[in-house]
Amino acid sequence: MAPAEWIWKCNMAGQKAPESPKPNIAKRQQRPRSIALGYDPERDEAPRILASGQGWLSDKIIAVAREHDIPIRKDPFLVSALSTLEIDETIPPELYKVVAEVLAYVYRISEKFREKYRR
Repeated sequence: MAPAEWIWKCNMAGQKAPESPKPNIAKRQQRPRSIALGYDPERDEAPRILASGQGWLSDKIIAVAREHDIPIRKDPFLVSALSTLEIDETIPPELYKVVAEVLAYVYRISEKFREKYRR
C-alpha cells in the first residue's frame, strides 16, 4: 500500500510583512512555503516530512501535488511548526492532534473525489 500524502501551503504574499530594518528579510518572509507529509501505517509510527521548501521549491511541491491529485491544505501555523523539522523526520507528538484534524479533512476530500467519479 502506497503512503497517503498531504501537502500544506502557506502563502504569505497577501499579508503585510513585519517591520524589519533589512528589506530583504521582510521579502524572504513573504515567500510561500510548502510542506509535504506522508504516512505509511505499515512503516511509520507517525506522519513524516517528505518535502519542504520555500519560493520556487514550494511552487514545485504544489505542482507535483496537483499533478498527482494530492489534496492541498493551506495552514500557515502548521507549516510554520513543521518547517522546523528535517526531511524524513516524523512529526512530534505535540502536533499529532493538529495533523489528525488535517488527515480527517484529507480523507473527507478523498472520499468526495472518489464518489464523484464512481458515478
